[in-house]
Amino acid sequence: MDDQQMVRLSKRLSRLLRHQPERIGLTLDAGGWVAIDDLLAALNASGTQVTRADLDEVVARNNKRRYAVDPTGTRIRASQGHTIDVDLGLRATPPPAVLWHGTVAAALPGIREHGLIPMRRNHVHLSADEATARVVGARRGRPLVIRVDAASMGTDGHEFFISDNGVWLTEAVPQAYLSLPAGS
Repeated sequence: MDDQQMVRLSKRLSRLLRHQPERIGLTLDAGGWVAIDDLLAALNASGTQVTRADLDEVVARNNKRRYAVDPTGTRIRASQGHTIDVDLGLRATPPPAVLWHGTVAAALPGIREHGLIPMRRNHVHLSADEATARVVGARRGRPLVIRVDAASMGTDGHEFFISDNGVWLTEAVPQAYLSLPAGS
C-alpha cells in the first residue's frame, strides 16, 4: 500500500471508529471495540476494499498510533478522539507538572473565554511535550502552543487519563490553568 492509500484508509477508519460507525452498519461495544472481521466485512460491503494485511499495515504504520488491536488480535478501536459515547477504561493518572496544547490563533478568543473545552470530542487532548503540541497545532495553520499547569489542576481535583497512544486527556482545562503564548 502506498502512502496516499494508507492515509486515505486511516482517515476512513478514524471517522468510523471515532465518530460514525453506523455509517457502514457497525456497532461499537461500550469500550469502543469492534470485531476486526465485522469491520473488514462492512468496509468491503460499502465499497472500500480492505484486507486484514491492509488493516494491520495502517495500524502499524500510523505514526500517531491512533488504533489499538486487543491482545487476542480480533478487535480494534480508536485510541482516543471519540465524539460518540465510549468508555476506554482508562484510569485516572497523576499528570506531569506541565502539559501542552497545540492550536491556532483563531481559537484563542474562545480559549480566553472558556478555557480548553472538548468541543465535540469527549475529552480535551494534551501533549506531554511542547514539540508534539506544535505539530498538532500545525495541522490547521500556524501553530500556537499553550502551557497547561497540570500539577495545579491535579492538586485541585481535576482528573487526567493517558490514552493507549500517549495522549493526555481531561474533561476541560479552565482558563486559570493556562499560560497563553506571549503576544497572543
